[in-house]
Amino acid sequence: MSCNQCYSSIFRQKIGRCRRCMGQLAGLSAIGWPLWGYCYWDTPWTVNAIALFFFCASFSGLLTLHGVVWGYRYYRDGHR
Repeated sequence: MSCNQCYSSIFRQKIGRCRRCMGQLAGLSAIGWPLWGYCYWDTPWTVNAIALFFFCASFSGLLTLHGVVWGYRYYRDGHR
């Protein structure tokens, strides 16, 4: 991705810590889902609709994973 921590760490060490990555995923999700709804709501079985759906689901899924791991690390370290 685009921060120094992402270049210097393995995947498990950086998930849930990189705010820039989480921001990018949030932005892509916020743009992608309304775009899919506007362009492909009436024709969800076309190739373009399915491709955009999988991209949006990937962004949202990875953002959810970041949030879950961030929450786990936050409460594990005693920041209640």
